[in-house]
Amino acid sequence: MQLKDIRALVADDLAAVDVEIRGQLASDVALVNQVGDYIVGSGGKRLRPLLVVLAARAAGAKNAAHISAAALIEFIHTATLLHDDVVDDSSRRRGRETANEAYGNPASVLVGDFLYSRAFQMMAKLDSAPVIRVMADATNTIAAGEVMQLMNSGDADTTEVRYLEVIYRKTARLFEAGAQIAAIVAKAPAAVESALARYGKHLGIAFQLIDDALDYRGDSESLGKNIGDDLAEGKPTLPLIHALKHGDAGAAAMIRAAIENGGAEDQGPILALVANSGGLEYTARLAEGEAARARKALDEVPASPFRDALAELARFAVSRTS
Repeated sequence: MQLKDIRALVADDLAAVDVEIRGQLASDVALVNQVGDYIVGSGGKRLRPLLVVLAARAAGAKNAAHISAAALIEFIHTATLLHDDVVDDSSRRRGRETANEAYGNPASVLVGDFLYSRAFQMMAKLDSAPVIRVMADATNTIAAGEVMQLMNSGDADTTEVRYLEVIYRKTARLFEAGAQIAAIVAKAPAAVESALARYGKHLGIAFQLIDDALDYRGDSESLGKNIGDDLAEGKPTLPLIHALKHGDAGAAAMIRAAIENGGAEDQGPILALVANSGGLEYTARLAEGEAARARKALDEVPASPFRDALAELARFAVSRTS
């Protein structure tokens, strides 16, 4: 099953999510509308809303509450992207200029704040204390993960354990929360809610591991962003951490300098060192293990085409090339 087939299973839900996103973006402040339209128009995989609607359907959703849940998850994700691109001084995402490149850093930060606050307004309308509790905890964890990543940037002594903690907090926690609130709004039993939360967590870790590997082996055209951005920013992601640990003294010195000073100038040689060290294969193996754990968590979810699609989504997360 390809991603388009997974989407087709919940096509009506995804269309409703898109309508909800566009409606909730509306503001009487012109710049909010301009930046919001720019972000929505940039497309993207919309994997998080897809995860939410699939999880809700797998959990037996009978009403439309999961549509709002999916939209608010996408708002929080988009807000983090706006802020990330400012922090990282990124210039390209999803095949075109980032919002901060097009509109400036102040507009990107402030519209990101607007999206965060709009997401919490949407949570309040769901009138569910458990949803608010999950999302309040998740957004706090995500913010802490962003700070941890900032602390790791330029630190060549970052360990694999520290790296994995960052990607859980920064990326996987939102996947986990999205799957969990999908079960909550669907009024699923506690066991199903717990299983879907575990599924989301492991899916998110697998997704980010592959994302970090693609920064060393993908191409700018298919990824829609500049290859080697992590290296240029001195971010010690797993492929680089593995190469530093397993390379010879000369390789280790070059990688350490790239992390500490930003590796844009030595990008070619370092990409080769990462590839030769087995770092990409090691990262892929860890991602496969996380995807397998995600699929295993689905054993506690009732059988349905939606559960099958969630299993396929985990396979897609580790097989993708963009």
